[in-house]
Amino acid sequence: MHGSQTRASGDPYFAHPIEVAGILTEYRLDTASIVTALLHDVIEDTSVTREDIEQLFGAEIAELVEGVTKLSKLELAAEHARQAENLRKFILAISKDVRVLMVKLADRLHNMRTLGFIDKPAKRERIARETLDIYAPLARNIGCHRICTELEELAFEHLNPVARNALLRRLEAMRVDQGKAVQQVSGDIGRILEAENIPARVFGREKHPFSIWRKLQRKSIGFSQMSDIYAFRVIVDSEEDCYRALGLIHRQWPCVPERFKDFISTPKRNNYRSLHTTVIGPKGMRVEMQIRTEVMDRVAEDGVAAHWRYKNKSYGFDREAMEAEGGRDPLANLRQLVQMLEHGGDSEDLVEHAKMELFLDQVFVFTPKGKLVTLPRGSMPLDFAYGVHTNVGDTTVGAKINGELKPLRTELQNGDVVEIVRGPKPAVLPDWRSLAVTGKARSAIRRHIRQTEKEEFHRLGVAAMDQAFARVGKTRSGVTLRPALERFAVASEDELFDAIGRGRITPAEVLETIFPGLKDSEKAAVSARRRIVDGREAHDFVIGDKVRTGSMIRFATCCRPVPGDRIVGISVDKAIEVHAIDCPTLEQYDDRQDLWRDLHWTAEAERNTVSRTRLRATIRNAPGVLGEACTIIGEVGGNIVNLNMHYRGDDHFDVDFDLDVKDARHATNIVAALRANPSIETVDRARG
Repeated sequence: MHGSQTRASGDPYFAHPIEVAGILTEYRLDTASIVTALLHDVIEDTSVTREDIEQLFGAEIAELVEGVTKLSKLELAAEHARQAENLRKFILAISKDVRVLMVKLADRLHNMRTLGFIDKPAKRERIARETLDIYAPLARNIGCHRICTELEELAFEHLNPVARNALLRRLEAMRVDQGKAVQQVSGDIGRILEAENIPARVFGREKHPFSIWRKLQRKSIGFSQMSDIYAFRVIVDSEEDCYRALGLIHRQWPCVPERFKDFISTPKRNNYRSLHTTVIGPKGMRVEMQIRTEVMDRVAEDGVAAHWRYKNKSYGFDREAMEAEGGRDPLANLRQLVQMLEHGGDSEDLVEHAKMELFLDQVFVFTPKGKLVTLPRGSMPLDFAYGVHTNVGDTTVGAKINGELKPLRTELQNGDVVEIVRGPKPAVLPDWRSLAVTGKARSAIRRHIRQTEKEEFHRLGVAAMDQAFARVGKTRSGVTLRPALERFAVASEDELFDAIGRGRITPAEVLETIFPGLKDSEKAAVSARRRIVDGREAHDFVIGDKVRTGSMIRFATCCRPVPGDRIVGISVDKAIEVHAIDCPTLEQYDDRQDLWRDLHWTAEAERNTVSRTRLRATIRNAPGVLGEACTIIGEVGGNIVNLNMHYRGDDHFDVDFDLDVKDARHATNIVAALRANPSIETVDRARG
């Protein structure tokens, strides 16, 4: 059916599905997966239908091909505005059958191998960025280390070739300098184990360029300070031999404190199991070692694909064998994301939280009854509470860590015993968003805040409508709002008031619908459109209440509102000053309602402006941390125009960042990215 279709490289199109199927045969997947790989593009790119495939190959393969096809179609619409919905459908699809994800990862891997044939640099960058943000973390989460590593390296090659080439040169020079030392250590380990009758394979491995780059960024260190460029893998026959080998190695060379990790007794969420230790080897050289069995090594490299085998005269995924080997459900992490999706919420927050959930490493903590709870590194008590159950999180009032009451901002450490102190009813506070890092916790917190905001917007809408009626000498009692419900396509009066409170519908528009004969002068008293300039950008507003011709309108510097913020105007000194609705400065005008003016942004202002806002952050006083914050802001697309440090203590300092941003959502993304850094204590938009 692909006929004479060709790829960007000029190769016949059918070469691509054959290559994808070839990748999956390396992982020894079942027949249905291989057939799906061969057919994965026929529905999308030819006239073949799902029914055709079901008739020829059966319902199972038809369902798998359709699942992969849906994901491919989502890729074609990967504009930023649609990315969250695409991600939502993607996660829901792959959470049902891991084979859909395996085919998709193989498809993406071959596309990345041939990415250089695409002419447009912007398209290459988009595909590489999507690979690094979504597909590589998904591969890591189901344990497919080989696929994950190759995807990261291929994406790194296109996104930052200068850095990658520099690292390759450094690695080449290091091989020349340390090649003999690596061989010596490998031989020494083998001889020690052989003397104690422990059969083992010992070999060195070199860290990949992207892995080095990520660590250089995360740790804010230089290349020469990295101690794990080279590591040694010790493969033994049994779990018991792992611990025996560890003891022998620690007796031979001193271990580095706090560099030992036992992922055999507490596996990672992607079923990775191994012992990690770092010792001071020959000539004072730091040597990192990974000790594992053959089975553990296969799972570490191939992840979920390592558990395809024959059982009951059929070939497929053997969940019982995986669990017998100490593994966990390979899709457990993705199902946590599915739980997060159930809360809905802001689309860009969804994308950021999903990426965060996929990227963060782990910390292992326990309930008071000894149940193990796995969380992303950097998690706090609220993450633990919502990890146990949503109701536990909603009713949290405090937390005990190892028997002591601790602040909710306390970062959890491996081995902590966490007990949540609960109140009688839900009491979610707005500042809780800065006290959680997991997507599940933050989405649940947002859901509560949205509900509270909805009630507040409803009250604002009712008040605005009553004021509008009063200004034209009328009352709302006895007046039907049905004409307005029909015109604005809302189902109820509550929805209408909510839309008015949010600024989507103006009271003037409602009055005009209910009273078509309203005089022009009365309409003007309720609504006027003006275009204003504050010296930075021109913005359109719809301004409620009476605005005198020639009135000046300026932005308040205390809260620096940007498009997307809910705004209000205050008449001051023959001018209208525009404030964000939550600006503390507005409190002084509580008893002067005659000065308040209803404002909202037009669609043009929200689409095509660059505005300035201020972030206020408290940062740990440590080398490189301020640089990390600046790097994060740049990576999320913010432009720093001014930086002011107004307090510096021994352990932390306060700093203001003045940034150019697109809108309030962009500012929120920057805040979320900064909060994800464990060295940044607090960060918020400046208010007042």
